[in-house]
Amino acid sequence: LPKNVTITAKEVREALSDSLALIIDAIKSTLEKTPPELSADIIDHGITLTGGGALLRGLDKLVEQETGMPVHVAENPLDCVVNGAGKQLEVNMPASYYKASDKHSKPSKK
Repeated sequence: LPKNVTITAKEVREALSDSLALIIDAIKSTLEKTPPELSADIIDHGITLTGGGALLRGLDKLVEQETGMPVHVAENPLDCVVNGAGKQLEVNMPASYYKASDKHSKPSKK
């Protein structure tokens, strides 16, 4: 039967610890491979966390502690992926890509 269970913040941290370690390792690895001109921007402006993981309480502080760089959570972290994908489509797709095909249009009723 369904029931309510209360878990502590410590229990949540313990459950997520392996995943958080992988995230931190991926961030560090990416920073190590980043070209110098982009690294300078990251050092100046910091790291911005996006997506659902950005909403994990304390993740920004953990990343800041582990990287030594300022860390910010995006204003609408859950919308960042779809907004970025939309911008890429605007920049990289020709206008003809968006034109509706006559092949799939319904004939108009006259």
